[in-house]
Amino acid sequence: MNAGLKLVLLVLVCDLIFRCMVARGDTWKPADGPLMTRWAKDVSPQMVHTEYPRPQMVRDQWINLNGLWDLTIDDAATSEKILVPFPPESALSGVMKGGTKFVYKRIFEVPQDWNGQHVLLHFGAVDWETMVEVNGTKFGPHKGGYDAFTYDITAALKKNDDEQEILVTAIDPTDKGEQPRGKQTLNPRGIWYTPTSGIWQTVWIEPVQSNYIDSLTFDTNIDTGELTVHFQTAGAQDKSPTAEVVVRDGAKEVARGSSMRDVKLKVPNPKLWSPDSPKLYDLTVTLRHGGQTLDVVQSYVGFRKIEVKSDGKFNRIFLNNKPLFQVGMLDQGFWPDGLYTAPTDEALKYDIQQTKKLGFNLIRKHVKVEPQRWYYWADKLGVVVWQDMPSANNGLWPASRETTAPELVSEAKKQYEHELTQLIEQHRNSPSIIMWVVFNEGWGQYDTERVTKLAKDLDPSRLVNNASGWTDFHVGDVNDMHKYPGPGVPPQDGKRASVLGEFGGLGLFVKDHMWTKNHFSYAGMEDSRELTDTYKKLLGRVWQLHNDEGLSAVVYTQTTDVEQEANGLMTYDREVVKMPVEEVAAANRGELPLVYAKEVVATSRAEGQIWHYTFEKPADDWFGEKFNDAAWKTGPGGFGTKDTPGAVVRTTWNSPDIWIRREFDLPADALKSVNDLNLIFHHDEDCEVYINGQLASKRHRFTTEYVEQPINEDARKALGKEKNVIAVHCKQTIGGQYIDVGIVQLYTVPNQTARKGNE
Repeated sequence: MNAGLKLVLLVLVCDLIFRCMVARGDTWKPADGPLMTRWAKDVSPQMVHTEYPRPQMVRDQWINLNGLWDLTIDDAATSEKILVPFPPESALSGVMKGGTKFVYKRIFEVPQDWNGQHVLLHFGAVDWETMVEVNGTKFGPHKGGYDAFTYDITAALKKNDDEQEILVTAIDPTDKGEQPRGKQTLNPRGIWYTPTSGIWQTVWIEPVQSNYIDSLTFDTNIDTGELTVHFQTAGAQDKSPTAEVVVRDGAKEVARGSSMRDVKLKVPNPKLWSPDSPKLYDLTVTLRHGGQTLDVVQSYVGFRKIEVKSDGKFNRIFLNNKPLFQVGMLDQGFWPDGLYTAPTDEALKYDIQQTKKLGFNLIRKHVKVEPQRWYYWADKLGVVVWQDMPSANNGLWPASRETTAPELVSEAKKQYEHELTQLIEQHRNSPSIIMWVVFNEGWGQYDTERVTKLAKDLDPSRLVNNASGWTDFHVGDVNDMHKYPGPGVPPQDGKRASVLGEFGGLGLFVKDHMWTKNHFSYAGMEDSRELTDTYKKLLGRVWQLHNDEGLSAVVYTQTTDVEQEANGLMTYDREVVKMPVEEVAAANRGELPLVYAKEVVATSRAEGQIWHYTFEKPADDWFGEKFNDAAWKTGPGGFGTKDTPGAVVRTTWNSPDIWIRREFDLPADALKSVNDLNLIFHHDEDCEVYINGQLASKRHRFTTEYVEQPINEDARKALGKEKNVIAVHCKQTIGGQYIDVGIVQLYTVPNQTARKGNE
């Protein structure tokens, strides 16, 4: 063979290999995103969310349609490859582009041994309005970005043909529409994040008989051991099938029953599900008719009860007839490489595992609904969940308050209630979920009493939170406030439990682990040690409020950093846990000294304290003990502008800078224990505080209420006398502004921990 022919053959072989690699998807790679997680390396077109996606109704036969699809965005002239189920805006999709209209295309095959059966096409979730075509036959539309939906595509399948074509068209206006969309926005900033559009959960097909199990719903009674399995069938209606349910504890069968309607069983002395002991029983549900097996699905169930009742002093949340103090995290459910879609199932599991290791027993899933496998891990690993309904504008907030036509507002409300109904019906079997949160902070809030009742009527077995934070309508099972950094407790009203739905927000920027250079937090910390010490103080106060004022649950903001937010206990890529795990876990368990604080140098919260102040840059020695401030103005603190969060303004300050000085005396007992003194101040934004000419603290960004901070060692040593001078400079660049400072003395109660309190 001559050299020229060899070269031609080599080129042909290489071309064939390349085509095979393209067909297999070997040329796919993630887009160049700002930040990736360790699990991104485990993602490929052949290995992408391969687990059966519906753990509470599992069938043996199924085909996963995740992988490479063709995608056209906004009627572009050409298509590109996208890795489903990652949203097109994400790096792991390989696309990392947004739009409004997304058209997906894929060729798939149906196995020949499925002949004679019906074929169901399942979508875990598609955001937002979806139309499906199979070989030209249309299904839909489906409206909803968070709920699963299914079509029987049997009649649309080609006979005796290996190739079937599926087209999925998704329309997603994000925050230009009125539909539920949580924190997604076309203009990411602050607490608002990059959108997720189109397919973002697993797509799969499976065969069933002409009559099959369409849904299962479980009711348990821990006091009697009764389990009721409600089942719905779909398909042919000319049969009256019987469902047989077998309950197993491991390999041991503990109950069996059958019925043509609800199946009622009794499990002797049921083992109860709780965060400390997340016991699950396995179920096999078999559908039969005339001796023929029509369908078999595997599931699981947990026995637990949740309620609000009095402990003799306060209304509290009870789990399994015992009060459960819940200490949890606000979990946004975002990923730097997959956005709404975790890179792998192991990644989903990891977040919950870390939550448990850090000593939390609660997750508030914030204005997002997760894939069903996330709730499986919550059930399996043992954590209670407050499930938020994703927020919507509803013609009310924030973009369309003045412009939306009444008829569109009405449609938006109907859609909100439809998606709320789907959320409850599709996830009500998870024992981990103990509360439905109907609205968050007034976002799109409307008809609160009626919508709260809708949720309670749909699921009387769980608690309902009418509004988490600020907009309570005195209905539902809890009175929920937000306070940053907090903590705080809403008053008992004789009917509901008092909970703190959000607090904390302590921020720490970790270089090389951020989505952007700019970052946001509710209270910036300088380093891990300061973050840890401040967190422990917050949790000490949390446990005191639990013991002394009836606080039933708290939710710390938040599990991870998200995009520009730096409030996470972990970085956005999950690579850095910002505080020592055991110290956080001990604090969450209340294993802290019982400490109380008393103001010994008063702030201006209750009564305005007189300060000398100036808006003009003073001499360089302005903070010294002997500096003469007689030419400065005098006035009561605090200083700032009206409506600054948490501020008590008595003297207006609206220029970029302010310098304030004040003399103070220390009580005799404080002089004896200067090591127990801390600053207490509220600053917006950067400030520096001096005591007797020594730098006591230098803070960046802002707080939204009064917080305690340690006094630097040199300034603490300078406090050893009766007459003292405190001098402060605060600088403002954007938004509200405020400054006020005082000193507190900390008292430790001997031989008591925050957990025990006054018990």
